[in-house]
Amino acid sequence: MKKREAEVLTIPKIEIGTVRIKVRGTTPLIVNNFSEKSKQQMLDKQMKKANTGREVKDPQDQYERSLYKFSDGIRTGFPAVGFKAAMVRASTHLGMKMINMQCLIHVMADEGDLVEIKGEYHIREDIVRVANGAPDVRFRAEYSAGWKAELVINYLLNNISPEQIAQLVVMAGFTCGIGEWRPGRAKTGNFGLFELNYD
Repeated sequence: MKKREAEVLTIPKIEIGTVRIKVRGTTPLIVNNFSEKSKQQMLDKQMKKANTGREVKDPQDQYERSLYKFSDGIRTGFPAVGFKAAMVRASTHLGMKMINMQCLIHVMADEGDLVEIKGEYHIREDIVRVANGAPDVRFRAEYSAGWKAELVINYLLNNISPEQIAQLVVMAGFTCGIGEWRPGRAKTGNFGLFELNYD
């Protein structure tokens, strides 16, 4: 019986490019990190563990915990995936398919899963509605308009161009934003919007 010759596969090389794009916040950015304390409280509730009732609210502690902090405890940031999600959603406004864009671009983190945010931030107080509809007071961090970030974006060279990526960033900054009360999440929100920073 004649042996069949092995086929030689030719695999096209994937060309990956990297582009750096600086952005500047045109509206304030509200952050709300889901702290380890909150995660543990949720887990305890799901496991039917006894609790000591509602803790005394500590505005300063809640504010500090709302920040996304780097390992040095000084720098702060925002999840890289948040910027990517804004770009993916914004792609529909440019006639692109979200499912394709999810695979074509990746916003890289500076450390862990965070992109560094530079700018002044302060405590803010809001009345929010919790799961059962009851009002609650929340204390979170807010970066003033003018906050800055530098996005490092990896992309497939054969499928999308740097110019298209820049256009996606512009559209994401105007139509979606990042953080709490952004247009992409709240119908009346206008926080977390950004534009290209040419400084």
